[in-house]
Amino acid sequence: MIRKINNISFLPRWIILLIDLSFLLGSIIFAYLLRFNFDIVDVLAFKFTEGIVLFTICHLLAIFITQSYAGIIRYTSLQDGIRIAYTTVLGTFLSGVVSYINYLYQGSVIIPLSVLIISLAVAVILLFFYRVMVKNLFSYYRDAVRHRKNIMIFGAGQYGIITKQVIDFDPNARMKVIGFLDDDLHKIGKVINGSLIYDAGYNLSETLRKQRVHEVIIAIAGLSVDRKNELVDECLKAHVKVRTVPAPDKWINGELSMNQIKELRIEDLLGRASIKLNNPKVRESIAGKVVLITGAAGSIGSEISKQVLKEQPRQLILLDQAESFLYAVDIELHNMKESEQVDIVPMVMDITNRRRLNSVFNKYKPQIVYHAAAYKHVPLMEINPFEAVACNIFGTKNLADLSVVHQVDKFVMVSTDKAVNPTNVMGATKRISEIYVQSLNDYQHDEDKNVTKFITTRFGNVLGSNGSVIPLFKAQIEKGGPVTVTHPDVTRYFMTIPEACQLVIEAGVMGFGGEIFVFDMGKSIKIVDLAKKMIQLSGFEVDLDIEIKFSGLREGEKLFEELLSNKDTTLPTHHEKIMISKTDRMNHKHVLIQLEKLNDLLINENELGMVMQMKNMLPEYISQSSRYEVLDEQLKEERSEKWKITRKIS
Repeated sequence: MIRKINNISFLPRWIILLIDLSFLLGSIIFAYLLRFNFDIVDVLAFKFTEGIVLFTICHLLAIFITQSYAGIIRYTSLQDGIRIAYTTVLGTFLSGVVSYINYLYQGSVIIPLSVLIISLAVAVILLFFYRVMVKNLFSYYRDAVRHRKNIMIFGAGQYGIITKQVIDFDPNARMKVIGFLDDDLHKIGKVINGSLIYDAGYNLSETLRKQRVHEVIIAIAGLSVDRKNELVDECLKAHVKVRTVPAPDKWINGELSMNQIKELRIEDLLGRASIKLNNPKVRESIAGKVVLITGAAGSIGSEISKQVLKEQPRQLILLDQAESFLYAVDIELHNMKESEQVDIVPMVMDITNRRRLNSVFNKYKPQIVYHAAAYKHVPLMEINPFEAVACNIFGTKNLADLSVVHQVDKFVMVSTDKAVNPTNVMGATKRISEIYVQSLNDYQHDEDKNVTKFITTRFGNVLGSNGSVIPLFKAQIEKGGPVTVTHPDVTRYFMTIPEACQLVIEAGVMGFGGEIFVFDMGKSIKIVDLAKKMIQLSGFEVDLDIEIKFSGLREGEKLFEELLSNKDTTLPTHHEKIMISKTDRMNHKHVLIQLEKLNDLLINENELGMVMQMKNMLPEYISQSSRYEVLDEQLKEERSEKWKITRKIS
């Protein structure tokens, strides 16, 4: 008799119809009795049988018209109450019309008007409240047989109420909303949908313990990162897990579902208020132009591609040597593009191959180049310095030289904070790349050939990038630990990928050539604190459930990153969060001579000689936790000897 859908039992509709009819009959009988002061003789004398038959037929017709029996009783809501009221009003109206017609032709009514009015009121009350009673009994039974977690929702506003409804109406949700949390003092102490609103500010961890809360769901759109961190810290003190509701614009078909209420990610706590530049010249500078993006399959390059695509370029050339990732990005961009007029061309290519690069420039004539292709993993490049030098330095040189030859308007290079006072091969190669494009820009200017404007952007780690520490920690936590941190004092800057790419694109608009744009990265974060919070957010205890082990600094790794060297000064731009680094510049011809020496050492596979040449070009390049530290000692001795000789001569 009872149907099952997805293992959930429901009463057949015909049973609900019979129950509704029985309550309707009860209401009309009660109305007759009340109208005639419970005198059975008077009731039977006033066409009682005809009245019952007419009332039943009219209300049965109204039920089929409104489909009031089709709702699932355990999910009764205000909408069901409105439908029931509409059904009873319609049934009463039909009964009254037929009764009045009988009065016109027969001279007597079938059902007195007072009986209809009483039955209407009684029927609405009975039909709605029996549904509410069944709903509450079902909820009570479900709570009794299932272990349900006590949940509090942070945010007693519209999104919080919707979140509660989603949880309450989901039969598979093993959650029970026992209250709301809010910062608004005017709401505290009030009740919403049967749930009390508690103060989210004062002694929150103690409140969570007293109420035996298992999880808190954040349901406030646009909550600041600082407030979110404060809330999470209080929850972690009380050993309470935290979930979050996505922004309304990410709800599927405009509706929130239980599957969208996810555990809070560490990335949600590392972000910060986005810097909105809204430069109207961005579209003007990109629309209708040919744009080449190197490293288009990577974290930064793919996001630059997406943001550039929105500005409607005429042609978008995606260049990368990672075939599979490039294919995926190409498919994603084709699905994103709003106009068929934008031509997307994926090119599988290595930027160290100058001949192939030249053919691309010849064929497509790019007007803007965003250069994001680079080897970036510090320990790997410390082991493979030849590849780092070939790609990061000479690959950049190929692109920069060809940009001048083919009269590219702007060349925007993505650099890194590791280029400042480098302690590793990767950072040194990126700093030399910065020096080269700056010197090439100045050389054009000196020769009155400033055709291509070379611009550099420099920022720190990005959240969610390939090789980021966060995916590594997640994988280690899923395996049960240990979580490995290189050093207890190591710190890093973090920013979101979209924000970093916005900077790159804005720099292309703002720059006049030769600048290194530096982004205000905010506060640096201790990696060990990051690891601890990730473990706690996963519901584990640090060192009790999952251990943190210190593995030691890897080759070339710094304890902390810098965005400016000590010698650098900065100039402000029109936005307080974006600065221009004033660095020492080198003569282009001198840089070329130094790079020729470096290239010879690269071709001859003279590893130590190649690294030594980079140290000669960059006196600030001092290796750390690296086998190349011996070269620093050698340079120190050579410089000491030179100083002694110079002193004797003087």
